[in-house]
Amino acid sequence: MTGPDGGAAVTQTQEETAPPGTAAPVGVPVEEPARPDRIRRSSDAIRFAAAVAGLVGIMLLVSFAQQTTHGLQTDIAEGTAHAPRFLLTLATLVSSFGVLAVPVAFAVERLFHKDGVRVAIALLAAVIAFVLTVLLDDLVVPAAPGGVLDSLIWGGTDTAPVHTDITPVIAFVTAVGMAGRTRWQAVTWTMIGLAALTGLTAATASVAALAATYCLGSAIGHGTLYAVGTPNPRPPGTAVLAALERLGLRPVRGRQVPGAADDPRRYTVATAHSPGEAPTDATGRALPRGDWQLRVTVLDRDQQTAGLLYRVWRLVRLRSGSTRRALRSLRRSLEQESLMAYAMESAGVRTPRLVATCEVGTEAALLAYEHVPGRPLDAVLDAEITDELLDDVWQQLRRLQAARLAHRRLEGDAILVGDDGRVRVVDPRSGEIAAGDLALRIDLAQLLTTVALRVGPERAVRSAARVLGDGPLAGAVPLLQRVALSRSTRAAVRQDRELLPRIREQILRLKPEIEAAPVRLERFRPRTILSIVALTAAAYIVVPQLSSVNLPTLIAQAEWWWAAVGLAAAAVTYLAAALMLMGFVPERLPLGRTVLVQLAASFVKLVAPAAVTGVALNTRYLQRSGVRPGPAVASVGASQLMGMVVHILLLIVFGFITGSTHNATKDLTPSRTVVIVLLGLAVLTGIALTIPKVRRFVAARLRAMFSGVVPRLVDVLQSPRKIVQGVGGTLLLTAGFVVCLDACVRAFGGSLPWTAVAVVFLTGNALGSAAPTPGGLGAVEGALTLALTISGLTADTATSAVLLFRLLTFWLPVLPGWAAFAYLQRKEAI
Repeated sequence: MTGPDGGAAVTQTQEETAPPGTAAPVGVPVEEPARPDRIRRSSDAIRFAAAVAGLVGIMLLVSFAQQTTHGLQTDIAEGTAHAPRFLLTLATLVSSFGVLAVPVAFAVERLFHKDGVRVAIALLAAVIAFVLTVLLDDLVVPAAPGGVLDSLIWGGTDTAPVHTDITPVIAFVTAVGMAGRTRWQAVTWTMIGLAALTGLTAATASVAALAATYCLGSAIGHGTLYAVGTPNPRPPGTAVLAALERLGLRPVRGRQVPGAADDPRRYTVATAHSPGEAPTDATGRALPRGDWQLRVTVLDRDQQTAGLLYRVWRLVRLRSGSTRRALRSLRRSLEQESLMAYAMESAGVRTPRLVATCEVGTEAALLAYEHVPGRPLDAVLDAEITDELLDDVWQQLRRLQAARLAHRRLEGDAILVGDDGRVRVVDPRSGEIAAGDLALRIDLAQLLTTVALRVGPERAVRSAARVLGDGPLAGAVPLLQRVALSRSTRAAVRQDRELLPRIREQILRLKPEIEAAPVRLERFRPRTILSIVALTAAAYIVVPQLSSVNLPTLIAQAEWWWAAVGLAAAAVTYLAAALMLMGFVPERLPLGRTVLVQLAASFVKLVAPAAVTGVALNTRYLQRSGVRPGPAVASVGASQLMGMVVHILLLIVFGFITGSTHNATKDLTPSRTVVIVLLGLAVLTGIALTIPKVRRFVAARLRAMFSGVVPRLVDVLQSPRKIVQGVGGTLLLTAGFVVCLDACVRAFGGSLPWTAVAVVFLTGNALGSAAPTPGGLGAVEGALTLALTISGLTADTATSAVLLFRLLTFWLPVLPGWAAFAYLQRKEAI
């Protein structure tokens, strides 16, 4: 096997890693796929992105803090003016020569060690950096003087913006790779540091310039490595067997086991021993007999960053104790898996014995386990999964939990069913000793889900209860949520969305009195990030509008009695919402308390989207009022469905009436805006529904929202009074908001036909209900302001009217809503 430059890379690696007087095994066959000459490492892409982000951050910093950067440069110049001239001159001479001589010397040393491909890639990165810096110096900056680059690179001086002598060197050093060669690293970065220092003292560089130079060189180096691919540093199978030979394990042949791309490499290895002599490990303990005595796991250094972004996301998103470290060094990964393997064996957990560990050169390490023939639980036939086998699975978990060991990956491939029929727990790489209660309960929830995927929830819970008892299972109920499960298990659960609820149901049958509320594992949800982004975008839209409005003048000229009319109309909407809900509930509800519930919703919608708060709070209120959960959800769903139908019909009717009149609202004619919008939404909906995942998602949400709605509507239709109450409340709700918006417009001297105001409100309300922000914040303001402006109002009047409207309908009710919420909680009405 040859290296990327045609030399004997494998032999070289063995010579470097073998201790004196030890020879690698000669002629030992290893079955493994052909090794690629170059690989693309995810760590290079991550570091490239980090360098680019650093460069962007520096540019933003100096663009907003030019005086600070210039002041820092002045302070440095004044401080170095008192330094001895002889030392500065010596540093300049040494750095001018060493900044180029040291990388060249390292490149020559690498060529002698037949590492020419890596040197060639580093040279390419240096050339790219040089060309880019020359272009910036000679073309880009002169074409745009006085801009961000001026403040960033010069720091106010007249020198070139990017340092042509340092940037290529940084790119070269980054790409050539000096990991594990501390002396070369120290000398090289000392020369670069001296060059930077002389630039600062001579006022030919600024701190911002040097920081940007480093980020630029690092980005080019890592970007070149990822684009071209780095020479494959992973030791081949022959090097792995050579390491086993040095441990005294005498391998005679090996074979790589196929696995997933993100999993570590694994080999099965046969060892030699005399007839009748049991093979032993380095400590003299006997190894099992058989054709393949060892199962070797190889940890490659470049694989430690595989899936890093996903792990960082989980670490940031989930609370402490519910996930493992995002990044571990090669040495730490080796130590953690070794410690977990020894701890499992000591706790009596049936697991393959760890025979030996060692490093394989500087880029990998290995763990040699005894080989146990068998199949993972995922590969066992359904007929072979007996009750005795399941009991054995739970026995191993009980021993893990008794020793406070958290495995963290109890998936189907981590449960090995040996040819002898006994269960073993394998793959302890993610494990944790002295684990907390949360990690242990997550392990239990994970294994419950893994077993349920094979044998069903009923049998999984029944078998777990036989071994563990009802108490531990009750503790797993709050953690039976997808976010607590491993990545592959979450993907499997998505295919069967009823699996986790069925597991909870089976456990609750055993212990009905337990608390089934889920534990909050997430620090935040993706919806929170979406809300922050939406609020930022809303502020970006609304704030410039406010800056152009002369609020003192408008307030002084406003007719505030119209604001009183708007406040009264806003108050009517709470009565209308109460009538709307009561109309779709056959059971009798007190009017006063129902109005208070609608007022309390104005407080709750500060922390959740408007479409969510009303449904949840009304459902809770109906259940507390004696309505069973199923009919309660159906009643709220019926009121929401009727509200949506009436909303769409009113929008169409008022849009047609508005477009039929010849006034300032001619832009909202049904022949253009209304028809185009409706057709566009219909086309987009049709296209989206052709996607199976979208279709299933919509169907599931509609079933969850409107299941049981039709029978509930049938019950309501039997009472004409209820129909009038429900539909009348829906119409009164819309009329109250329209009157409030119209009064706000008139308060600032504006005037629009009532039909135009109705269209504007209905459009803005629809957008607000769809927006993920609390109360539709941002989306409603932007939509209403734009619609009022299109309808003929000036920007000042439209913005002021919308702000007053939102004050009356969104902000002012918050305090009374909080009081109503607290009162209803005290009375146990919600």
